[in-house]
Amino acid sequence: MVIQSAISWLVATLRPLGLNYSFVLDPVDRLAFAEGTWVSLKLCLLTIPFSLLIGVVIAAAMTRKSRWIVAPVGALIELIRNTPALVQLYCAFLVLNMLISQKLTGGASPITPIMWVVLVVGIHKAVFHAEALRAGIGAVPHITLEASRSMGFTGRQTFWYIQLPLAIRFALPSLVNNLVDLVKMTAIASAIAVGDVTYESIMIWSQRDNVLELLLLILIYFGLLTWAVSAAGRWLERRLRMPGYGQ
Repeated sequence: MVIQSAISWLVATLRPLGLNYSFVLDPVDRLAFAEGTWVSLKLCLLTIPFSLLIGVVIAAAMTRKSRWIVAPVGALIELIRNTPALVQLYCAFLVLNMLISQKLTGGASPITPIMWVVLVVGIHKAVFHAEALRAGIGAVPHITLEASRSMGFTGRQTFWYIQLPLAIRFALPSLVNNLVDLVKMTAIASAIAVGDVTYESIMIWSQRDNVLELLLLILIYFGLLTWAVSAAGRWLERRLRMPGYGQ
């Protein structure tokens, strides 16, 4: 009762300012908005580690000397980097999803809409992670690589135990910037009717005509999410700062 009274007081206080937040007094709309915020948060929690993992795999492939590996991976990078994420999501959900459904006996794809968002957004940002890591790999001092070879490290061991850990430290500011952009990019989930905060807000304002109020909430919500990612990134930068590099 105390929380309900506080919400009612807040809605009444904001109404003279021209802000109509009466939807929070409706249990159905309030629950829909809360579920939308959880779906958006879940998208971020799933996509961030997935994108980083795929980014490492792509960066590892690009460091190989075989052109049979580097050429197709490079073509994939150019395709993904040079086309909009929204178009990629539409192609994946409307084309690949349909093809998968046609090939299966049951006629239904096992990949849900939220999984398509994680796959598309994750792979899209993984390409940029890979480029940042590739620059970090290039920044590893040559004398460090010579030292690893003198200790008997193979090329694969040198990459996983020497180059990649150092590259992550060098590329961390770029990686954090990519992750901030990833959090914002998850909003495209509403384009294929995934019930994230943007989609649920659209459903609410289509009935209540309170677009401004809900857009303000969306801005605040994503602002808080991106701030959290940026703050975590700055903490990691301080913890993992390379001695002798930077200030």
